[in-house]
Amino acid sequence: MTRTALSETASKAVRPNGGPKPHIVDLALQGGGAHGAFTWGVLDRILEEDWLVIDAISGTSAGAMNAAVLASGYTRGGREGARQALGDFWRKVADSARFSPFKRSPLDVLLGRWTLDNSPLFVAMDMMSRVVSPYSLQLGGANPLEDILAQSIDVEAIANGPIKLFVTATNVRTGRGRVFRNHEITPKALLASACLPTLFQAIEIDGESYWDGGYSGNPTMTPLIRESDALDTILVQINPVERDGTPNTAREILNRLNEISFNAVLLKELRMMALLRRGANPETGEGARWAHMRVHRITSQTMAELGYSSKLNAEWDFLTMLYEEGRKSAESFYHSHKDHIGQRSTLDLDELAEGV
Repeated sequence: MTRTALSETASKAVRPNGGPKPHIVDLALQGGGAHGAFTWGVLDRILEEDWLVIDAISGTSAGAMNAAVLASGYTRGGREGARQALGDFWRKVADSARFSPFKRSPLDVLLGRWTLDNSPLFVAMDMMSRVVSPYSLQLGGANPLEDILAQSIDVEAIANGPIKLFVTATNVRTGRGRVFRNHEITPKALLASACLPTLFQAIEIDGESYWDGGYSGNPTMTPLIRESDALDTILVQINPVERDGTPNTAREILNRLNEISFNAVLLKELRMMALLRRGANPETGEGARWAHMRVHRITSQTMAELGYSSKLNAEWDFLTMLYEEGRKSAESFYHSHKDHIGQRSTLDLDELAEGV
């Protein structure tokens, strides 16, 4: 099925059982290491709703990997193929981490805490990353996800599939984001989108070096507005925007700085959308799309309770906990807002524009 046919089918079809009319939506998926398993759970629940037809996905880092695996599986096997592909991908991630030196301390395991803050090897790695370049280490360029991605995605299926993909990485030379589209998406492009510069050497593509896309768009919203037919975007946000209290330990401060920097560009784009909506002509021209755009958000308080170090925790029990939390959060969103999709934003964009 072509992308045009997919959109036309979604807009015209009526479900025989009298359920919701098929409606095309976009997805915007944040990155966050192992926390991306939360997004896996959200996507698994969304794929159960056959009236929600995914037109395009913008993703960064783990969000980009989820997007690519979903699109690849969907092209080959429909919704169930996408769900299976996502589950297989995260199972491979957990399997590869069984021999990882980064383990929770016995006390954290006993108390049911998911943090690696008390892992001696994580603490050593964290300190070393601030003074030693990955280019100084023999393994600085190795990323264990490379083989997993090669096994988990079909680049031809992505290039020719019905779901438009936008994957963001940060150009090291210019500091600007580069958006990779379907025909450009490979395991290497996905690694570029997830390349943390303190841990891995930059990924080189077409003579340019790239770092994690979270520095320039987490995720990038603009392509969804310009290149998708959908007017509803569901944002899956795994980096907390707000935290109560002021961090006072070095690790808490760095964790909060990480969250702020990886949310900053997204918040600016959402504010831009809100401001443009205020001035757009809702009847004519390109401004009409801005005026009619609707944004929804799925998140969880659980994500705000997790620190930076747990983004490197790929234990299967942790990933499945996040998966279940993602499904639960998507279920809650669905019951609260299914009637609002296609009608109005459930994320208050006008509030974001206040004070700008």
